[in-house]
Amino acid sequence: QDSSLPVGVFVWEVENGRDEDVEVSIMFSLQNGPGAKEAASGGHWNEPFTFHKDGQRVAGVLLHHCPPVNPFTLAISAREKAGTGVTHVTAFDPTGLGRELWQDLLQDGRLDSPAGKSRPTEKGEVTAAAVCASCRVPAHGHQTLELALAWDMPCVHFGSKEKLHLRRYTRFFGSDGDAAPALSHYALTHYEEWERKIEAWQNPILENSQLPSWYKSALFNELYFLTDGGTIWMEVPPECRAEELQGPAGVGLSHLLPVLREYGRFAYLEGQPGVLVLVALPVLMRGPFCSHFCCPYYLSCFVSSAAVTVVNEDVQPRQYLMCGQTAQVKMKNVVPHDIGDPGDEPWQRVNAYLMHDTADWKDLNLKFVLQVYRDYYLTRDSLYLRDMWPVCQAVMESELKFDTDNDGLIENGGFADQTYDAWVVHGASAYCGGLWLAAVCMMCKMAEVLGDTEIQQKYLGILNKGKEAFERMLWNGRCSAAGNHTQLAICVSLGREWLVLGAFPSLSAQVFPKSHVLSALQTIFEKNVLGFAGGTMGAVNGMRPDGVPDTSSVQSNEVWVGVVYSLAATMIQEGMVEEGFRTAEGCYRTVWERLGMAFQTPEAYREKKVYR
Repeated sequence: QDSSLPVGVFVWEVENGRDEDVEVSIMFSLQNGPGAKEAASGGHWNEPFTFHKDGQRVAGVLLHHCPPVNPFTLAISAREKAGTGVTHVTAFDPTGLGRELWQDLLQDGRLDSPAGKSRPTEKGEVTAAAVCASCRVPAHGHQTLELALAWDMPCVHFGSKEKLHLRRYTRFFGSDGDAAPALSHYALTHYEEWERKIEAWQNPILENSQLPSWYKSALFNELYFLTDGGTIWMEVPPECRAEELQGPAGVGLSHLLPVLREYGRFAYLEGQPGVLVLVALPVLMRGPFCSHFCCPYYLSCFVSSAAVTVVNEDVQPRQYLMCGQTAQVKMKNVVPHDIGDPGDEPWQRVNAYLMHDTADWKDLNLKFVLQVYRDYYLTRDSLYLRDMWPVCQAVMESELKFDTDNDGLIENGGFADQTYDAWVVHGASAYCGGLWLAAVCMMCKMAEVLGDTEIQQKYLGILNKGKEAFERMLWNGRCSAAGNHTQLAICVSLGREWLVLGAFPSLSAQVFPKSHVLSALQTIFEKNVLGFAGGTMGAVNGMRPDGVPDTSSVQSNEVWVGVVYSLAATMIQEGMVEEGFRTAEGCYRTVWERLGMAFQTPEAYREKKVYR
């Protein structure tokens, strides 16, 4: 419940080092609305409020923002308690210097607290409000002032305005648009419990003197994107039917509806600013599969209703930008790139990505299969695995067509047909080939668990052929070639990483010999890490054997932050602790210190001048 709430709490600790008492006031002001074009319509207004429950009282101002679509209410408030008073200004003009507001505050450290509502704004007019918490701090004493922000937009239309969606928190606070006072009170009376839980979670790491400070920051602070990434968490209405969720294809998976109703739908943007693709699948499934695949295990959860999206299709034609070819938006039995554009109707119409036809991508289906088995392994939910089994078979069957020479190993098609969507690869590659072998291995394991002997034998045969082809075609004595047989890319470790980090070391050794893995990681460390920017910027995506970064594409000489962290984790898992920490540290210090991009981590950067 609490992680779904649209609230923030600001706690001010005030210490008085003087020999006399001091009166202290802290004011919180906020504009009504984001200042976007829709604010020009007018009709926005503010009103004071108080909320009293369980002996605790909160007071502040509600700012009602009333555009034609997606209206919402903001609340700024403070907690009233013994020795702490709360005053307010209902409305003021935020476009000037705020002289009237400041003069009001400076007169006596309080605001005038007028009663009643403000008048609605005229067209083009902007309004704001302020709340002030005041207290007396004794000589050499200490006081706490607590303020909160809440935002209540319970009902949401996306760009097409076809469907009305309810946010997750409405399950607990209602969907009438009047929850801001209760949300404010709940936040101000529960934040101390949240702090205790956060400290219990983080302190074992923070208090470990053997761990470097940059690592602690990276570990916890990079999680910011879970809340700052355009994140939404929506309810699925109890009366909703399967065909309403995903069309006719959803009917066959109607038994998954209770899971959807229990957990809702969660999504965030692939990147910001400016990227309009919602990249998650139903039921707390993040993505797109190309990006979500690198997320750590604390994000692991059921992907069951993702299957609804996989089996669905959209036969509408679309022209793709990179090749100019026309193909249908979504093929049946192929994992989608994303769950849609917030400017359209996400979840209902998937695959907003326009660069390539991702039905021909080699890696998305494989990542789906690997995530299915990982989630089964963590939950031991055999019913879940049985539900997913036909979908896994379907996507792997669609993948088999990419093994054009029947050697047990898929081939890339001579275009950018995977997550590195500007990097052309021909024939067998360590990245897609490694993922393929890992997925085939998981198919064998799932078939064994479910007692499907026929499918198990089928994929065991493919695995044995594929391992031999992988070794013969890609292993050069030190590492596996990324593709085109001239590049060394850090992505070569991802298939192995998933078998190792998935707690399947015995399975991993069957597919990727331990000596080869260590040799490949050491070579990547020497070439892609130490051989790039003096070893201070993480690992460059592509490095040629002569020690020069690969410039064959706009992505090959970039550093991808999420992939570098995954590479570093694999090194540490394999006992290369010093190398793993050095790899990750270069990436962290580049972003958080040298580029000054704390809490705005770029997807990629180059050695000089460029980030995105």
